[in-house]
Amino acid sequence: MNSWLTKAGKPVGILTLILGLYWIGYQVFREQFSSIFFFFALAFIGMLAIYFSYSKSDNSWKKIFWAGLGLRLLLMLAVPNLSEDYVRFLWDGELVRLGEDPYKLKPSEWIEEKEDVTALQVQLFEEMNSPDYFSVYPPLNQLIFWVSAKAMNGFVWNGYYTLRFILILFEVLTFFSLLKLMRRFEVPIRHLVLYWLNPFVILEITGNLHFEGIVLFFLLYSLIAYSKNKKFVSGISWGMAIGMKLLPLILFPAWFFFRKIKSSPFFWIGTLLALIVAFVPLVWDDAWVNFFESLKLYQGKFEFNASLYYLLREVGYWIEGYNTIGYLTKLLGIVFVIGVCYMSWKTKPQSLFKLTDLWIGIYLLYLLIQPIVHPWYLIPGLGLSVITGRVTFLLWSFSAIFSYQAYGNPANFEQPIFLILEYGFVIIGLLWDYRPQSFNFLKKSVST
Repeated sequence: MNSWLTKAGKPVGILTLILGLYWIGYQVFREQFSSIFFFFALAFIGMLAIYFSYSKSDNSWKKIFWAGLGLRLLLMLAVPNLSEDYVRFLWDGELVRLGEDPYKLKPSEWIEEKEDVTALQVQLFEEMNSPDYFSVYPPLNQLIFWVSAKAMNGFVWNGYYTLRFILILFEVLTFFSLLKLMRRFEVPIRHLVLYWLNPFVILEITGNLHFEGIVLFFLLYSLIAYSKNKKFVSGISWGMAIGMKLLPLILFPAWFFFRKIKSSPFFWIGTLLALIVAFVPLVWDDAWVNFFESLKLYQGKFEFNASLYYLLREVGYWIEGYNTIGYLTKLLGIVFVIGVCYMSWKTKPQSLFKLTDLWIGIYLLYLLIQPIVHPWYLIPGLGLSVITGRVTFLLWSFSAIFSYQAYGNPANFEQPIFLILEYGFVIIGLLWDYRPQSFNFLKKSVST
């Protein structure tokens, strides 16, 4: 059996990955959940076949790299069909291209005020899923949006081709960052398969054009720079990760209690400089007011694919008789801050490996109590997990596909059975990872 898997696992796995990704990318709509699930499961099995065809001592990475790059290029011409977020990216970029502040007006307000609206702008507005909200994307994102808008030249597809090309470039940087860290921590190189050939990652970043892959790169490079004693550069890289998505700010307590960081002001100086550069555009014309208004609204109004939040919401219905989202999100926010500070203080990581493992726990806690958990939110946690050997995010990267069931009906109704299936995998992963003497792919303690 092992001999057959070693010989046939790679070609069979690649073929099933190609078939699954091609079909989802070009042949189905997101309303067709049964087809999406079938071909995603097929592709995921293909990834696992390739993973198990490599021995733990096999240090060859070039075939893994070229296979993953080829799979990403396979989707180069695909229209993003599982998410419309890219439309808002291009809309914001178009405003920046015109020299306008993307935070000043809501799209619906902008389209009403302007007299010389182009056909391209009308098309973007009509396809947008957030016309009545201010942009929630930080200035660093807007820079990439601007580059993509410059390339549109009247055609939307030029814009998302450019976005895709930029994201693939950062994915290549992520691959080599993972490779470098795996060598440092003596992790089997085959773990690269679990990120680089993961159909979930390929679809959410290359297919759906989400930026969590860029966040992951900056987090990884922060670790690499610190391992080389480049604390200033490490701080800059973490600051850039925050500048892309804000969320990496939740890792502050982990850095603060990291023993090796306390005696180095250069890390914090680098972080501060990166944050100033990344967010200074928000100071102009009070753009920060609208930016944070949308963030606040996002946290207190919307719900999707949640776990613990949904359970507590039902308790709120039972006690109060109405949706307590406004109160509940504030309470869970306080619980999260206390929980992260306690985890970081209790762990006090003594090595970069332990710090990385703590980051995974922080991301898990955050996602488990959030009212909104889009699949692509998992990507930083998944990328970090392939280094440490935790399996929760790996299992979740499969079960997150169940969240797309909600798009199969006009009201985007979430059926409880699919939530149970999705989080059932997460619970299995948590029990596996955090039981006494936790299972770890590495089979040894790493103290580098």
